[in-house]
Amino acid sequence: MARFGGVKVTWFGHSAFGLTSVTGKFLLIDPWIGNPSATRNFQNQIERIDLILITHGHGDHIGDTIALAKKHNPTVLAIYEVANYLQSKGVKRVVGMNKGGTYVFGGIKATMVDASHSSTIIEGGRAIPGGEAAGFIVEFENGFKVYHMGDTGLFGGLTLIAEFYKPNLVLIPIGGLFTFGPENAAFAIKILKPDWIIPMHYETFPALTGTPRDFKEALPPEFKDRVIVLKPGETAE
Repeated sequence: MARFGGVKVTWFGHSAFGLTSVTGKFLLIDPWIGNPSATRNFQNQIERIDLILITHGHGDHIGDTIALAKKHNPTVLAIYEVANYLQSKGVKRVVGMNKGGTYVFGGIKATMVDASHSSTIIEGGRAIPGGEAAGFIVEFENGFKVYHMGDTGLFGGLTLIAEFYKPNLVLIPIGGLFTFGPENAAFAIKILKPDWIIPMHYETFPALTGTPRDFKEALPPEFKDRVIVLKPGETAE
């Protein structure tokens, strides 16, 4: 756990991550934990959720939020339009926010930042506006910063995010077609310069062809050893 200063990071497949803080708080980001990559029923293994963060309105990111929120009653953070949608579905503790805003939760700071992607919610064949896609910078009680990029491609604001937030760990999509492919993701890492890197959003579907191997090959030598490849259900600690 020394590499993360005591923060534990569990990958549930696709873009779904569980983060355990140094004081034991448990956060879920984009909790589609019933995704095709899931090796077992992770939902039954989660005993407590304090905070859920949603990067955008697509179904593979809202995922199992509604069911998990009704079961565990966490605080749920999302961009304003997605927050309104979740409230309409009976989720009680929802905080609508927007890019640049920070929500403080028991010593943990969650800041919503930009992403280059879309965010429409599809329900029953109709399209519901989902605001804009985002990423999150999560700063834990010990100062360790995790940047979940959500779904994104390259955008100019990455330079500002790197300079201002200086993330220690970046959770980065690499699958291609809907997000970064390996080469674009590697270019983003050269901008962000994190201490550690965990790839996500790959091999869930056949169309997501980017692989960790291709990603590592595209990285400059100084970043290759910073990549941590997890299997669904594994925890980096």
